Amino acid sequence: MRKSHNRLRTVTRIALGGAALASLAACGGGERPEADLAASRISTIGVNSYLWRAALETVSFAPLLQADSAGGVIVTDWYANPQNPGERVKLTVSILDQDLRADALRVAASRQVAQGGAWVDAPVQAATVQKLEDIILTKARELRRQAVAG
Repeated sequence: MRKSHNRLRTVTRIALGGAALASLAACGGGERPEADLAASRISTIGVNSYLWRAALETVSFAPLLQADSAGGVIVTDWYANPQNPGERVKLTVSILDQDLRADALRVAASRQVAQGGAWVDAPVQAATVQKLEDIILTKARELRRQAVAG
C-alpha cells in the first residue's frame, strides 16, 4: 500500500513538473498548448476535496501525525479530552475515492484508558466511529452545497 502511495506521489510530481515546463515553453506563443489544458485537470488531492476538507475540520481537535491528501489518509496523535484525562483516542480517516459517497470514507479509532499509571487499550463503540463518519459526510455535503450555490 505504501509503495502505491509513493508511486502515485511520484507520478503526480512528474506530471505537474512536465505540465509546468510545457506551460512555460508556451509563454511566447499565442495558442494554448494541450499540455496546459492537461495541467488544469491535475490536482494534488487524489481524493474528494469536500470529504478531505470535512475530515480535516472534524478531527482538528486532535494533533495531526499525518495528512496525505494524495493518498487520502489523515492520522491523529493521541488526544485526551481535558474533561476526561484518564482516556485518550487516536483516529485514522481514509478517503477512498474522488466521489462524494458514504462508502468513500472510513474512520478507525483506537482508545486507551489510564490504569495503574499506564495506558491500556480499550474497546471503541461502533456508534462512535459511525457518528464521526456521519459528521464528516454532513460537513462534506454542506461544503459542496456552498460551492455550488456560491
